[in-house]
Amino acid sequence: MFGTKLLDRRGRPERIADQAWQHLVSAVSSAGDSVRDTARSARRGGTDLADDASDLVGAAAEEARRRATLAFDALAGRRPALPWTLLISAALVGAAIGWAAGTAARAVGSRSDRSVDDIEFVDVDRPSSPANLDG
Repeated sequence: MFGTKLLDRRGRPERIADQAWQHLVSAVSSAGDSVRDTARSARRGGTDLADDASDLVGAAAEEARRRATLAFDALAGRRPALPWTLLISAALVGAAIGWAAGTAARAVGSRSDRSVDDIEFVDVDRPSSPANLDG
């Protein structure tokens, strides 16, 4: 009760200034909350960005190490090793294609043999042959 009478005795400019101050305080506190939220999301985004960057740097470092080793070997006069896995896989793929082509050729050949057996040959030297119908 004492506080309300004290506030009532203030002048109008003081009340307006007090209201403006309260609005300012509430705006700053709500802005502080949104700034904290923005900072949290920026921190999360920054962490994701840092993880992506470290993956990229790690991959680039591995590639740089591999190239440096190859360059050192070339300068030392050593030839690069044969890519045995590539050669073996190419040989296996070639063998599989050859086997499939051979199987398909045998299947086509067996089908054509049956059709040759079904052909009826006509003897034109025999008088009763269907080729000599005029006689």
